[in-house]
Amino acid sequence: MDTSSTHLILLALLLAVVGLFCTLVGAAAGLLARIEGATYATALLRGAVAFAGSAALSLALLTFLHAVL
Repeated sequence: MDTSSTHLILLALLLAVVGLFCTLVGAAAGLLARIEGATYATALLRGAVAFAGSAALSLALLTFLHAVL
């Protein structure tokens, strides 16, 4: 394989890992909020905010690494 297809496959795998990581962070935040006594809507909102925050940070890190490497 040439380097461009290798980089593309690596990028796709990294994006899949980031998606899984962000989903787990959002689910954990929603679960912890629900255990704390928050309503379902509030727990869902907290999970969504945690998902969005971790996705933004992870994608910013991937963008930085892609630019550097």
